Amino acid sequence: MTTPDDRRYSGEHEWAFVDGNNVTVGVTRFATDSLGDVVYVDLPESGTEITQFEKFGEIESVKAVSDLLAPIGGTIVEINSEVIDMPEKVNEDPYSVGWLLKVEVADADSQLGKLMDAAAYDNLTAE
Repeated sequence: MTTPDDRRYSGEHEWAFVDGNNVTVGVTRFATDSLGDVVYVDLPESGTEITQFEKFGEIESVKAVSDLLAPIGGTIVEINSEVIDMPEKVNEDPYSVGWLLKVEVADADSQLGKLMDAAAYDNLTAE
């Protein structure tokens, strides 16, 4: 699967997609392939402030429990309740139905500039 080039990526395998005034956040296909079958996702509530590159939740698979690190900081305006109820959605398609949360961001351009484009992320994961 190719890495979508319409979003930015962190070295911790999360992505950020600008969606109007908000930024949608999720994990990459590389992350889901490494984790295996996702069985649980723990996310904070809407209204919670998150900080770029800091922990905002956890994702549990049959192999491990991993911290989720925010690729972008701001205020959570929506969580994907489907991945809470059906965590396998993250494996199904982490770039669409498996998104995790939406964040209202004041300085999106500045924060997105600290993330990688798809080509740089592909280089990172090819190593």
